[in-house]
Amino acid sequence: MNDYIAPLDHLRFALEHVADFSRLTQVPGFEVWNADTTRRWLASAGRFFADVWAPTNQPADRAGAFLEQGRVVVYPPFADVYRQTMEGGWNVLPRHPSPQEPGIPWMVHAVGIELMASSNGSFSMLTGLIAGAIELLELHASPEQQAQYVPKLRSGEWAGAMDLSEPEAGSDLGALRTKAVLQADGSYRLFGSKRFISWADHDLTPNIVHLVLARTPNAPAGTAGISCFIVPKFLPDAQGSPGVRNDIHCAKVERNMGFRASPTCMMQLGDAGGAVGYLIGKEGDGMRIMFTMMNSNRLATALGAMGIAERAYQAACAYTRLRVQGVPPGAARGAPIVHHPDVRRMLMTMRCHIDGMRALCYFLAGCFDMASHAPSPSERQHYQALADLLTPVAKSWCTEVGSEVTSLAIQLHGGSGFVEDTGVAQHYRDIRIMSIFEGTNGIQAQDLVARKLARNDAEPVRQLLERLSAQAAAAQQSGDVLSASGRALAHATDCLRTATDWMLAQSQGTSRDAISGACAYQRLFGAVVVASLLLRGAQSAGELLNGSDSDKPGYNPRFLQARTASAGFFAEQVLPLFVAWASPAMAGCDTLFSTPEEWL
Repeated sequence: MNDYIAPLDHLRFALEHVADFSRLTQVPGFEVWNADTTRRWLASAGRFFADVWAPTNQPADRAGAFLEQGRVVVYPPFADVYRQTMEGGWNVLPRHPSPQEPGIPWMVHAVGIELMASSNGSFSMLTGLIAGAIELLELHASPEQQAQYVPKLRSGEWAGAMDLSEPEAGSDLGALRTKAVLQADGSYRLFGSKRFISWADHDLTPNIVHLVLARTPNAPAGTAGISCFIVPKFLPDAQGSPGVRNDIHCAKVERNMGFRASPTCMMQLGDAGGAVGYLIGKEGDGMRIMFTMMNSNRLATALGAMGIAERAYQAACAYTRLRVQGVPPGAARGAPIVHHPDVRRMLMTMRCHIDGMRALCYFLAGCFDMASHAPSPSERQHYQALADLLTPVAKSWCTEVGSEVTSLAIQLHGGSGFVEDTGVAQHYRDIRIMSIFEGTNGIQAQDLVARKLARNDAEPVRQLLERLSAQAAAAQQSGDVLSASGRALAHATDCLRTATDWMLAQSQGTSRDAISGACAYQRLFGAVVVASLLLRGAQSAGELLNGSDSDKPGYNPRFLQARTASAGFFAEQVLPLFVAWASPAMAGCDTLFSTPEEWL
């Protein structure tokens, strides 16, 4: 069942009236992305992913991925979907613009990631890994390595995989044991095991380029001793085609809770003498190389969660309009359950959370773009600091509330949501991994309070709080329907400022008290920023409603009214729940550790 339609109005509005996409189109190289071009791209992308990818979501989940006689087999129709995706150039990739080749902004790339995740989250991981491999190689590989691998990855002829985690080294990559031994010809031989490696093996491409973290002999302990290697599944021959099979193979495909169509592999290297690998950069540079991708990977995870939540919402909304049960208050007869107040509460909660996730992700993507391409060094520095601050917040907030949104989709389906036939159970299973991917949300919270808050003497977070307060004050003085949202934002910002001051006072966020409250603080932080962005959208919607028809091209007035309603609902009924997290954020660690370990 295909219950997904690309929400083009919502995508456009978030780009144009929340993330301020027009500002980016003034950057040299991005001028081609004017309003008309972007809208045409959105319409084409929406049709492609909804028509080609989305119908495969449920059947691919049922088929799964499995290991058969040493060969990893995936859902067979993926082969044609993959071909159409690559031939159509839909594996969208941000790149640096030049006069000869206009770049693809991160904001446009973000829309592509959302559409892919909504349509088929399992399959979107494959294209995301290819994009990540290209980014890493273009930033860090030698010209010879780039020439050999990047064109085949960009065309989709070959796929990519990131082999990081190990059985005893998940989030703690400093504990990894995979060994790389230098050879006389300058190559390395790798020996070890990698676990939970997505799309590490499959039958869709003739070769897979593995980017592997390993430790060279006598390397220092911890992350300083980690290096990064290219380990192709088949060693390229003199013509650049797949040649001899390398000593890397899949030993097991995990039985996933969700993303069942994505092969999650246990990879063995070196069982027959050593997997041939080629060093990227210098020995010991592995974590530095990988960390250049961490922000983009974490944003992609947030976007993926939002995309799955959007599809779950669409399914739930459609069901509530059809399911007749009970008599709503004030009604004379039975009606679709969408008329029941509690059902409407759940739908509005889902709607405003998705609007908020999209606003936060697109805004952050715009910070990525401006950090790389803004005209002045000071602007680039400003947006880079903002991106660093907001990345852990976006990753954690979107993945947590995304799970809550998909859980509400099951609730709205009642008993039908608890069975697989309706498809919403799959969304819940799929999204659950997102708060674990790319560093668990607890790690994101620790990164926020122990590293990001105090950076540059805490100036980035201070500036952000000042902008939030100014926006709230202006909204309160407007005298219109947004005044209440302004008051709610002002109160929430004051609470966030108090919690921020407390965090900074706890050894600059590094004390056990600060780390104990970090997750609560992160939830508060995300909600306040989202409230600000939703208020910005509501203000834009009001201006469009009050303008002429030419001011709101393609927007239905009822859609614009709904934007204001969504922001108001978030400010008045959702934001206060997040503000309550200020108290546990500053509660310290005494009660956490007051119970002896053996009684937990």
